Amino acid sequence: MTDLRILNICFGKEGGAERFFVNLAQAFHRRGGIEQRFIIRPDRTWRRHIVEIGPTIENNYRYLSLSRWWLRAEYRRIIKDWKPDVVFAFAPRAGRLQQNVPGPLKVVRLGDFPPHLKHFRNNDMIVSNTPAITDHVKSLGWKKPAETITNFARPVKAQPISRAETDTPEGAFVVAAAGRFVNRKGLDMAIRAVARMPGTILWLMGDGEERQALEALAVKEGVADRVRMLGWVDEPVHHFAAADAVLFPSRHEPLGNVVLDAWQAGMPVVAARSEGPGWFIRDGIDGILTEIDDLDAMVAGLRALQDDDNLRQRYGAAGRERLATFFSEDAIVDAYLAAFRRELGQ
Repeated sequence: MTDLRILNICFGKEGGAERFFVNLAQAFHRRGGIEQRFIIRPDRTWRRHIVEIGPTIENNYRYLSLSRWWLRAEYRRIIKDWKPDVVFAFAPRAGRLQQNVPGPLKVVRLGDFPPHLKHFRNNDMIVSNTPAITDHVKSLGWKKPAETITNFARPVKAQPISRAETDTPEGAFVVAAAGRFVNRKGLDMAIRAVARMPGTILWLMGDGEERQALEALAVKEGVADRVRMLGWVDEPVHHFAAADAVLFPSRHEPLGNVVLDAWQAGMPVVAARSEGPGWFIRDGIDGILTEIDDLDAMVAGLRALQDDDNLRQRYGAAGRERLATFFSEDAIVDAYLAAFRRELGQ
């Protein structure tokens, strides 16, 4: 029996937000009683996980494309014929597709701080993954319902990869880092940190516009032979499980899914005190927090982990416990369904 119908919209590319979009869709599917359909950007690496759940339309929704108008008409047709209870838009670009048509609850989920509200005028509700984003949209003048519902890590049993896959010596201290290769992720700090730690290997997972700059920095710092550029990894938790520590040096990070994946693998984390990690990591309890761009503190944190097996195990266990209590799949899915049904008057 179908209790709820959800039309999901996501025009994201590759990264943590898109991974969570897939995680949440799969969690709704596992819960049962929820029928889903999707509108996504074409040719995504995560497409296969979506199409096995429900019918999927692929469109870039570009301003200068005629297919944009076809998609808007298709949106109205789906609402008229399929009658979803909720249209769930992931991020501002998806929220822009929402139209002022009667019927479903129109929700936009935000994982970052929008500069304005004009893309959300046809939405009935905003869900943010941190309290700071919720407060921000209210400060911009949002008067409709707004809730904070955070993320959860994909429920994957960590299976450490073989270090031989990355040409990494078994006895080396391995620091793993991941994210889109853009300035805000601070991955240049990971290279600079490893340059101060002789013999340490860095696994960088991801890709993006700064790849060449990061490769050049590794050469400049004399650590090109100790940096492994691994590209996008479908399940980074397995790489994290084979490392010794995870460094998360983001300069701006509303949440930080990488930390959740690291905790899933039972790995200790050193993170910059950007918005998300500064909110949910308890410094000295389940991780090490440093100030943003504080290279000395990042290196000190990594060296403390390198020198003390018990400390690594303690932080890894505390992080896993924090994940289970604060970021559980059941709790997050319950929160979404409760919010949807409350606004629907069910």
